[in-house]
Amino acid sequence: MRHRDRVSEQDFILHPKLIIEVLSDSTEAFDRGDKFADYKSIAEFEEYILIHQKQLLIERFLRKSDNLWIPHIYRAGDAIEFSSIGFSCDISALYENIAQLL
Repeated sequence: MRHRDRVSEQDFILHPKLIIEVLSDSTEAFDRGDKFADYKSIAEFEEYILIHQKQLLIERFLRKSDNLWIPHIYRAGDAIEFSSIGFSCDISALYENIAQLL
C-alpha cells in the first residue's frame, strides 16, 4: 500500500510520523507550546524532536497514547533513536559541522 504523502500534490507532508525542529531563541516557546499542541492532532504523528542550537542537547517526545507523550533527553556521547522511522545515530552526527559545541 502506498503512503498518502507519496501521492500527494502538496509541497509538504500531510501525515508525518516524525517532526524535527531546530530551536532558536525566537521560536522555542512556540515550538514547545502551540505548535506541538497542533501537531498532536495529527493521527499518524508519533515522535517530536527538538534540537538545541547552542548546546549539544536533543529532546525527544514519543507518543504512547493520544494523551501520553514520553520525553527523553539526549546529551553528548548518547546514541539517539528515531523509532518512528527506524533510525539511530550518535548525537554528534547531528552536530558534526558545529565544532564549538563538541
